[in-house]
Amino acid sequence: MVVLVTGSTGFIGSHVVRVLSERGLEVRAGMRDLALAKMFDGFEGVTPVKMDLFDVDSLRDAVKGCEDVIHCAAALYVGAKDVQRDVVDPSVIGVNNLCSVMDNVKRIVHTSSVAAIRSSRYQHGKIFTVDDWCDDASPESNPYGFAKAEAERVIRAWAEERSVRLVTIHPSVVFGPIFHKRHAEGSMSYIKHFVKGPPFVLNFNVNFVDVRDVAEAHVNALEMGKDRARHLIHARGMWMKDIGVALNKEFGGGFSTRRLPTPLAYFIAIFHPKLTWKQLRGGLGTVVEYDVRDSFSELGVEMTDYAITLRNSVESLRA
Repeated sequence: MVVLVTGSTGFIGSHVVRVLSERGLEVRAGMRDLALAKMFDGFEGVTPVKMDLFDVDSLRDAVKGCEDVIHCAAALYVGAKDVQRDVVDPSVIGVNNLCSVMDNVKRIVHTSSVAAIRSSRYQHGKIFTVDDWCDDASPESNPYGFAKAEAERVIRAWAEERSVRLVTIHPSVVFGPIFHKRHAEGSMSYIKHFVKGPPFVLNFNVNFVDVRDVAEAHVNALEMGKDRARHLIHARGMWMKDIGVALNKEFGGGFSTRRLPTPLAYFIAIFHPKLTWKQLRGGLGTVVEYDVRDSFSELGVEMTDYAITLRNSVESLRA
């Protein structure tokens, strides 16, 4: 059995490739830049293939002979200059293009996100479940949530017309060991802040999960759990200050726990290249939670202790 993994060189995708390889499965690792295939040196049974979500011919070649697909390819919102081109189109047009060439695919696992579940506007303390959808997003107000929700709707509509097993995985912010320096961006920026950032933290509450648990959930979902299920894969939420406290406990000190006053945070956002007033308004002092229900047990995943996740994340970034 050959499993196609799209977005194989991304943070989640690379760990999905690792799990498949460790289980002795043949992996076709789809990527736009074959130079990145070096991160899989030493992995058994991995064949890199060049593919692009906007190149239907490359997708057709990549999926040829595969009955199983794990679709991890997507774009991150962080650093996007044109959100329609850089965030929405890769998710929505990309999944449309992939669906157009998967005539012989029998099972597909799709990487979604809590962003497809969490509404753009919510009350402090809101608890979201897999029954929720981000229905109030738009390319202007919440491009990442819009892209993830729309892409999931597209692939679900496609699967409903065919005898195809489909499971979607909705991870929260993903931490853990990285295989390449490009993985230090995106979700790992939170941990990078503690390793290389300024001597303060923002009043953000971060919902996170271990990337190894997310990868295992993807691979197990090929066979485990119900068809058409949505699975929230999330471990816990922590204030950034408390993450700093936990890291100091793990490493004996050296990590910031000083919370930046809100007015000063807004002032710094004026000059910060990746921090905006919009992000601060939506995140400072706000808590949301996720009810994962029985996602971990249904997919046979044992949740990694958060202290191990944080420690391994820092060790990997330092390395």
